[in-house]
Amino acid sequence: MGKTIAEKILSGHSGRDAHAGDIVVAEIDLAMVQDGTGPLTIQKLQGLGLEKVANPESTVLFIDHAAPSPRKELSNAHKILREFAQKTGVQLSEVGGGICHQILVESFVRPGDVVVGADSHTCTSGALGAFATGMGSTDVAIVIASGKTWFRVPETIKILINGELPYGVYAKDLILHIIGLIGADGATYKALEFTGETIQDMIMSERFTLCNMAVEAGAKTGLINSDEITRAFLKAQGREEDFRIVKSDEDASYERIIEIDASLLEPMVSLPHEVDNVKPVGEVEGTKVDQVFIGSCTNGRIEDLRVAAHILKGNRCYPGTRLLICPASRGVYLQVVKEGLLDTMIAAGAAILNTGCGPCVGVHQGILADGEVCLSTQNRNFKGRMGNPESFIYLCSPATAAASAIEGKITDPREYL
Repeated sequence: MGKTIAEKILSGHSGRDAHAGDIVVAEIDLAMVQDGTGPLTIQKLQGLGLEKVANPESTVLFIDHAAPSPRKELSNAHKILREFAQKTGVQLSEVGGGICHQILVESFVRPGDVVVGADSHTCTSGALGAFATGMGSTDVAIVIASGKTWFRVPETIKILINGELPYGVYAKDLILHIIGLIGADGATYKALEFTGETIQDMIMSERFTLCNMAVEAGAKTGLINSDEITRAFLKAQGREEDFRIVKSDEDASYERIIEIDASLLEPMVSLPHEVDNVKPVGEVEGTKVDQVFIGSCTNGRIEDLRVAAHILKGNRCYPGTRLLICPASRGVYLQVVKEGLLDTMIAAGAAILNTGCGPCVGVHQGILADGEVCLSTQNRNFKGRMGNPESFIYLCSPATAAASAIEGKITDPREYL
């Protein structure tokens, strides 16, 4: 019997003929923590007397969730990461480098890798054909010290998507539709394998968006076959030598198969306070918004910002509606400047934030007031996600966000495209 991508990768890293349901101990190619989870990881290592690193060159510490630090407690947390990096020789991504998940796909992750991170959206890297998953700080501590960890090989749900996405409909709309379809816990500890004609035609930024939000359906990871589009992306990053074909077998066994006709989709919005509370934009159009956020590890890439800038060009944000834009990495920021998009965004009234997680995690750079509504391109909208449990978060694509910033209310982006 053939194997899924997850079964293949975990078989190769454990030295076993692994199938769904098996317990394996796998070698880890890359481990990472960020400034919200990393200090606990390091303190756990120190408490266990295991302050050592099995593979310093493939262990990365990111300062991105509160970057730069908005208060002394977080500054002290950053200090722990910096001192550990200096002591052990692990890699450190400093303030301004960007969001961990974006930097991982730009600079580190290879098809076929096993990647673990003390952050739930580590599954973003699955778009490169890697088995990438989030784990707790203590689990990652053991990985950092030993270079390996155990997994239960997940069953795989095949998401078969065919048809061309209509004009004005993007990968974000597709993944919101999928999560609304199967529910926030519909894929708990499963691998979601995205495939079909629609996926084959997608650029990497769209694939990253899909895999990034796999965890919002409860999935252990999201996965996509590596192909020539993957190769082209790695080549653009100067890493073509990292490319290899990773794909599921034609006779692989899936727990179930979900088929979607992408041509029938329309712009989607996720309503407070659950990601799977999804409706077509037409059903919520006109909802007043106080703040719009375009960025995050889900939609802060250059392709996302190009779409937003195209809509914003020649327009101004609605009076009383704040627009925050945050490129996902330094590389993305530099490209925004190079292409002149920054001028367009600022002229439209946007505030451009330092690369990082900023408003998405509710630590700084955009915390909402009581009763305020934010329309965001991030991946989560539960109570308090943006720093205030008395506020309301709606999720959407960058196009919907940009159009809504102009109107001051949730707006169908197709009116501006």
